Amino acid sequence: MSRFWNEKTRNIEPYVAGEQPKPGQKIIKLNTNENPYPASQKVKEVLDQVEVGTLARYPETSSRMVREELAKVLGVTPEQVFCGNGSDEVLAFSFQAFFESGEGAKPLLVPDISYSFYPVYADLYNIPLKKIPLKDDFSIDVSDFCTEEGGGVAFANPNAPTSLLLDLADVEKILKAHPDHVVLVDEAYAAFSGVTARTLLPKYKNLLVTGTLSKSHSLAGLRLGFAVGDPELIEGLCRIRDSFNSYPVDAIAQRVASVAVADDGYVMENVRRICETRDRIARELRNRGWTVPESKTNFLFASPQAVTAEYLYTKLKEKGILVRYFNKPRISGYLRITVGTDEEMDALLTAVDQIVGGNET
Repeated sequence: MSRFWNEKTRNIEPYVAGEQPKPGQKIIKLNTNENPYPASQKVKEVLDQVEVGTLARYPETSSRMVREELAKVLGVTPEQVFCGNGSDEVLAFSFQAFFESGEGAKPLLVPDISYSFYPVYADLYNIPLKKIPLKDDFSIDVSDFCTEEGGGVAFANPNAPTSLLLDLADVEKILKAHPDHVVLVDEAYAAFSGVTARTLLPKYKNLLVTGTLSKSHSLAGLRLGFAVGDPELIEGLCRIRDSFNSYPVDAIAQRVASVAVADDGYVMENVRRICETRDRIARELRNRGWTVPESKTNFLFASPQAVTAEYLYTKLKEKGILVRYFNKPRISGYLRITVGTDEEMDALLTAVDQIVGGNET
């Protein structure tokens, strides 16, 4: 611990990202919910055409090209779209823009099991937080979110790491219960569910929906996230952005993201393939006695039967297969397994059978 750290730095508990492989290490990486398929060929075409001289100039500040393409695909106007460096940055701006901080502020309501960056942001920005327990089946308790008084609501839908989807009718109940505060619906995985709260935007000015190109568009290495909402909310995000970094999305990222978003047919075909693999592997694991909730994401939240999740995580890692294990209350018996290619998932099943059957090689 450095003696130069301030009190906030000393006391903060940072978000812990999934393990990254060492350079040259051959592994099957199923721990960080990336897309196993390459980005659109049009992305390569853009990168091949990049002129180094253009990097001498600052990028366009509002990511106009990306916003216009997103607006076409999402069925909104460009004025309803905000872009940032990954949805994590967009979420961070949202916490600062819409949720009050300090003593006496009403707490932000979040599920007790959800994206673990939410409490980190709340702590970093001094936003009081109230965690609403999920039900025993890991579904969101809508009644508690509707009856608790708060200064806003934030939740992922589908939720992470539980992979479960909340019906839009229930999302609408939460929106109605908090008409004077922002309800932030984090849709990082919505492409794999076929359901989006964006359809509710015409009715609710307090709704902000965030998304990312990391999962569905195979652009996790690019870092491009977005938010969609009423222009008043988008203006609030712009005010925070321009008080922190008025050039957030670089010029190359803007060009790449624009063509990737426009190639929606290619993206949705990859989404379809991932969903088919996801459902097949879920059936295979259930046939082996595992508990696997119905996933509407690009990952499975799965609890093994014959061995502990922690043991299986360790043994899979020894075999060069990375999955995510959370040593936390209520979910320590589960693994989060990203859906890879069919070949990668078959290798996972083979390794699981070897480990559980005691026939490791």
